[in-house]
Amino acid sequence: MVFADVPEIIFSNKQNIPWNDVEQYLKKFIGQEFRVKESGDMIHIGGDFPDEYTESKYTKKLRGALAKAKANAGQVIGAMLENAENRRWVENKDSKHDKEASGGWYRYDVGFTIPVESNGESRKNAYVGTAVVRIKGDKLYLYDIINIKKEASTPH
Repeated sequence: MVFADVPEIIFSNKQNIPWNDVEQYLKKFIGQEFRVKESGDMIHIGGDFPDEYTESKYTKKLRGALAKAKANAGQVIGAMLENAENRRWVENKDSKHDKEASGGWYRYDVGFTIPVESNGESRKNAYVGTAVVRIKGDKLYLYDIINIKKEASTPH
């Protein structure tokens, strides 16, 4: 897996992530599109993405380092999508998504690194997650990044 390197920590408070600030930051991606190298899929960033990324049930459960990791991963959304792997289709099972995900969902494996400073040393912690992409007609839209886990392997 190719990991996207988050260049800097811009949301640093692990105890209380300013999700409204993260949502405002993510709005700059609306209208952009990114091609997944592995599958050739073109994934669009729709107007619903910033709100879903910051307000989803998954995000609301995050605490500590994982919340900080998700907040800062927003900086490398494009690179994560371009390097996404292992596309798989999932049926839409929730009627509230019947319109915007009429074709179901794709899930992709994504990875990113976060810079860490400790004891005067710099290193990077690696994280993996799942990009959730909704299928509407012949277009794909990024919906959220979920299932974020720190890699147990050697830091990058």
